Amino acid sequence: MRAKGQVTIPAHIRQAVRLEEGDPVAVEIVDDGILLRPMKLIDASQAWFWTPEWQEGERQADAEIAAGLGMRFESDEEFLAYLDAHMKPLDADS
Repeated sequence: MRAKGQVTIPAHIRQAVRLEEGDPVAVEIVDDGILLRPMKLIDASQAWFWTPEWQEGERQADAEIAAGLGMRFESDEEFLAYLDAHMKPLDADS
């Protein structure tokens, strides 16, 4: 690491992911250290998914699923029936 926090990515890794000078790289803190992700490998329409905020939500959801929280429905109809049974009535004054 250089004085200003610059890091050199080895040539074979840059070549493997087709990373070129000036390409944007996402940097994220993860449990095991730091994750560098070339942004050009991510479809622009899906970039929101890789934001730190969204990834934190994904980790939280994974933890909840691992803890046995949440519900699973076998069909759309079963899911919609559950929603119908648990919905609060709409306020007629709104």
